[in-house]
Amino acid sequence: MSTDQDISDALAGQVSEAAQQEVALRIEGSGSKRFLGHEVAGEVLSVAGHCGVISYEPVELVLTARAGTPLSEIESLLADNRQMLAFEPPHYGAHATLGGTVACNLSGPRRPYAGSARDFVLGTRILNGRGEILRFGGEVMKNVAGYDLSRLMAGSFGTLGVMLDVSLKVLPCPQAELTLEQELSAAEALQRMNEWAGRPLPLSGAFHHGERLCLRLSGAAAAVAAAHKRLGGDVVDDAAALWRGLREHEFGFFRHDAPLWRLSVASTAQLPDLPGRWLLDWGGAQRWYVGDASPEEVRRAAEYADGHATLYRGWEGEPHFHPPAAPVAALHKRLKAALDPAGIFNLGRLYAGL
Repeated sequence: MSTDQDISDALAGQVSEAAQQEVALRIEGSGSKRFLGHEVAGEVLSVAGHCGVISYEPVELVLTARAGTPLSEIESLLADNRQMLAFEPPHYGAHATLGGTVACNLSGPRRPYAGSARDFVLGTRILNGRGEILRFGGEVMKNVAGYDLSRLMAGSFGTLGVMLDVSLKVLPCPQAELTLEQELSAAEALQRMNEWAGRPLPLSGAFHHGERLCLRLSGAAAAVAAAHKRLGGDVVDDAAALWRGLREHEFGFFRHDAPLWRLSVASTAQLPDLPGRWLLDWGGAQRWYVGDASPEEVRRAAEYADGHATLYRGWEGEPHFHPPAAPVAALHKRLKAALDPAGIFNLGRLYAGL
């Protein structure tokens, strides 16, 4: 039976050999996030077998697990101790792994109120492009001097290194939770969501679709009850299914073949005048757009709102990620050269040549 060290050594050997021969590698766990970004050519470097929880300290609110560990396994373990991954990651598949989730920096509806996946990463153990095993960060919040390379792995889409292990801060589940819905237009919802975000309310989710604004309140029972009285609205019975449908793109809004865009913008920005339909999440800061506007129009609208646009589906051959400004692109190249000098990891997943 292979041990953790055997698997790590085997992965390191495969990376070292690929670097020497300049053979491209495609890092893969369960493949649930393959649709994000461009297709990557090369030999598969599977981390699916590198799985399992290494340590979990409920009192310390810290969990360390191998990158191939299924998210469902981690969430089940936390739920047994009334704890959770506060960034509420979308799975996008039954076999989603911890490594893929962190590599894509995926966060769910709690993101603006609790923080992103990157915010909860305490440390990582990775393989660089030379086949060397490196460790960054640790298992406490303040354990890093200088630039925190462990959090750099979040959102790198596997272009900088192979994540082996990840240490995360976890949080207790709220004592009480309630979801409310109100009938409001998109413009009214944006105004209300931004107004309420500036008040001491126990918000943990706010999204708008059609003429329906849904708010989730989480916290102490007294605080949730007081906020309900203050905000009004009808109680949603099957709230868990509602938020899961939003997080996992199970709503009809997402279930079609039309181009799907994600715009990350200022929450106060007005809706762009683009033909199509909108779903507003993160209190207005994350906006899903379905429509026939050209990629240039969508990206221009995102830039006008001080943000960027990501293509989730459609427009074959079009870049998925918003083209970075020249100084940012230069930083990307320098980081890639430092951590993956032979350029073998997930080449082109984010941008051409990276």
